[in-house]
Amino acid sequence: MTGVSIRTVHDVTGLAAVTDYFSDVWQTPRSAPPYPAEVLHSLVHAGGAVHAAYDGTRLAGASVAVFGAQGDTYSLVAAADQGLGYAVKQAQRAWALGLGARIMRWTFDPLVGRNARFNLAKLGAAGTEYLVDFYGPMADGVNDGDESDRLTVTWELGASVTSYETPDREGAPATHRAPDGDPLARRDLDDRHVWCRVPEDIVKLRAADPVLALRWRHAVREVFTEAFAQGFRATGMSRDGWYTLTRSMGAAA
Repeated sequence: MTGVSIRTVHDVTGLAAVTDYFSDVWQTPRSAPPYPAEVLHSLVHAGGAVHAAYDGTRLAGASVAVFGAQGDTYSLVAAADQGLGYAVKQAQRAWALGLGARIMRWTFDPLVGRNARFNLAKLGAAGTEYLVDFYGPMADGVNDGDESDRLTVTWELGASVTSYETPDREGAPATHRAPDGDPLARRDLDDRHVWCRVPEDIVKLRAADPVLALRWRHAVREVFTEAFAQGFRATGMSRDGWYTLTRSMGAAA
């Protein structure tokens, strides 16, 4: 993208700017950021990396990654202006590969369909673990009033993006109903795939009707926890808001 550059940030001023950027994204006061500058500085000093994307001189995206268990990497946070998310994640990927890592993990809100599509369809990662109320109550302007369920994403850094070919979900029987009365989940007859729908825009729904948003949270949680317990993992997300969950070949039916 013309005029955009991505580089690692080490200096106090640059890290403070990243902290302010994250505050704006998560709608917290800049006096109470989700990732204070001193925490970012400590993570960098310990061998982690803060990447920042600049559109000219304007900060337009940032990410934070650290080494996890067994030499893998963990992406603590990433956010970017529209169109820059892929470049930021690729910068993280290059950094991790350069240090010998082969896998990167992170978590995201499974009800945010656009993030699911980015992580699963565009990057080619997979949802491998469903975490119920992972952070407990959150008081930022995006998550306030909801339970903080998260989906763990596992990204194989050396793998190419794979498009999973799955049967047409419309022919699969509905197994759960959504809060709006329409099918929430479908399951194919050979028990290899589950599809689960999320609301069109959970952030707007949460702001307008937090009680309804929480009903969606609990409904999707039920589908995912049942499927994951049976050996499924999230492998795709359609443009109209349906996850594809695929059963691992070695999992018992």
